[in-house]
Amino acid sequence: MKKINKIVLAYSGGLDTSVILRWLQEKYECEVICYTADLGQDIDRKKIIQNAKRLGVKKIIIEDLQEIFVKDYVFPMIRANALYEGFYLLGTSIARPLIAKRQIEIAKKYNAQAVSHGSTGKGNDQVRFELGYYYFGPNIKVIAPWRDWNLASRTDLIRYAKKNNIPVPQDKKGAPPFSVDDNLYHTSTEGKVLEDPKKAAPEFIFQRTVSPQKAPNKTSFITIGYKNGDPISLNNKKLSPSNILKKLNDIAGKNGIGRVDLVENRFIGIKSRGVYETPGGTILTFAHRAIESITLDKETMHKKDELMPRYAELIYNGYWFSKEREKLQKIIDRKRNKINGTIKIALYKGNLTLVSRVTRSKAYSMKKVSFEENKTFNKKNVENFIKKHSRMLRQ
Repeated sequence: MKKINKIVLAYSGGLDTSVILRWLQEKYECEVICYTADLGQDIDRKKIIQNAKRLGVKKIIIEDLQEIFVKDYVFPMIRANALYEGFYLLGTSIARPLIAKRQIEIAKKYNAQAVSHGSTGKGNDQVRFELGYYYFGPNIKVIAPWRDWNLASRTDLIRYAKKNNIPVPQDKKGAPPFSVDDNLYHTSTEGKVLEDPKKAAPEFIFQRTVSPQKAPNKTSFITIGYKNGDPISLNNKKLSPSNILKKLNDIAGKNGIGRVDLVENRFIGIKSRGVYETPGGTILTFAHRAIESITLDKETMHKKDELMPRYAELIYNGYWFSKEREKLQKIIDRKRNKINGTIKIALYKGNLTLVSRVTRSKAYSMKKVSFEENKTFNKKNVENFIKKHSRMLRQ
């Protein structure tokens, strides 16, 4: 095999990737470039740089990709109303393709022969990262430490970290941390007590939402403006995609909105339990369906509902860059130019209530739907319509 002289590592600066960094240095005896994609997670740039430099890294790249992430990845997914298995808003799934793409671009720029990630050997993220790697770099060497090394557990990982003077963080109870992933769209928490589905999630694990019981006793109101299927304003103020999501995260989190505790079917065949917080995304998904209801025709809406489970599964499984996902996206976006207007929502103790829908679209006709007598709808035609469908019952 061709000698590896340089590796680009997806580096968070945390425990797992710091251990991986040291292991790569020991095993391959080559330069490791640390790459951090800022997707809106709680990021400490100074700490990331310090941790990497402490381990001898010379090249550390931290990129702010928040705007690209929301505009080109999150918003297209919301236009599809994507939910995996009825609940999961795909917050981790949608982040991996962008990171993988940038890693390959950096590897090409700096003539690196390999890329690496910190995903576990039992999870979905290893698939998502590596499908992205192979899409943009078919000949790249992929190093997946959790599949290669002899560290069999997080206990082994912590032992290795202590041996190599790598700081081991603690959770709020002073114990080793949960497995946490976060970005501007969501936070996921897995592992430890959460692995037992009969046990309730402890309140201290939640990072961006208050419990509905502790949310304000007063209703909050928000108005979201839409143009061509995407939100462009919040409370009548125009904002960039990432800033809309940031504002909604703050408002929704304070109102106890966006928590999901679920057991999901992983792509590789394992059931796993996780707790997800997607405050702003929960509002945007709710609001998008509301604006569609008053601007799109029935056939288009039903076609989107038919395609959505497959679309969501493709993202979950790491197929964001696939021809199939791109084909579905074109179908989903075919009439997005008609999705314009505003949606007003009430937020109260974890609940969302639709207050009003405003649009210039003529898809909804008050004259046709009115119980008052009018000539815009011929009710005589309904009789023939029913008879036609009664004959289809026997086919």
